[in-house]
Amino acid sequence: MSFSLLPDQVDQYRATGYLLLQSHFTQDEIDLLRSTAQTDEQLHSHAFQKLDGRGNPIRLSVWNHPGDNLYGVFSRCDRVVGVAEQILEDEPYHYHSKMILKDSQAEGAWEWHQDYGYWYHNGLLEPRLTSCFIAIDAATRENGCLQVIPSSHKMGRLDHQQTGQQAAVEQDRMDAILKLYSPREILMQSGDVLFFHPNLLHRSNSNRSTQPRWAMICCYNARTNNPFKVSHHPCYTPLARLPDSSILSFGSRGFSGEATNNSWVQNATHQAARTTKVSGDSEK
Repeated sequence: MSFSLLPDQVDQYRATGYLLLQSHFTQDEIDLLRSTAQTDEQLHSHAFQKLDGRGNPIRLSVWNHPGDNLYGVFSRCDRVVGVAEQILEDEPYHYHSKMILKDSQAEGAWEWHQDYGYWYHNGLLEPRLTSCFIAIDAATRENGCLQVIPSSHKMGRLDHQQTGQQAAVEQDRMDAILKLYSPREILMQSGDVLFFHPNLLHRSNSNRSTQPRWAMICCYNARTNNPFKVSHHPCYTPLARLPDSSILSFGSRGFSGEATNNSWVQNATHQAARTTKVSGDSEK
């Protein structure tokens, strides 16, 4: 039987903008994902860096379509897509996925932002998306776990400005928000997942520990929220769902095991689309 959220879990997501599901994946499944990612030459060769406001880099890989690889199996399995369908109350399609490669002693941090702060510019009329954060490694205070501001999705889309190579909420508004709202650290074990709303304010600190904090984030858009214009992320594409048992039966084939893959997003500029343009900026 496919996994299904309870009504109070759906209510919690609607109220707070996020939902933590512990042990959503087994350790065998996560160990397979981790070992595949660690040895996947294509995943690492297509990674790029984004600078935070202090000029420190964060490494990530981004791709648009779930291919014939283990990452595609994770993003198409019923355990993830079924939850996305309940949250969106619509047919979900894969908007893109990313691997956040926050290595040990990595100085880069993520600034306060909303994903819809820049996805809005991709022609999405409504914030009818959800993201599934899969903890490959445990997320702790020391290694830069995700921080969120509960219920901040109810503020609507906020203006963002460029901070380093990232899109961040304008500082004066963020200062005002932090005077009234308390951030929460999302501590996670490997195998836990966090679904969160695209207008939820979130950030993370640098990884000061000796342990990596890798995570895979699968993003889904509602079919009826199809973008009105073409961007670097896809329009509606039907998603071929897979049973959860497909993960372990598929094996450890990553991007390096595919003949070709043309769905990479390799440009930090694409990921920094923002509402407030910098003077002289020619970004489209």
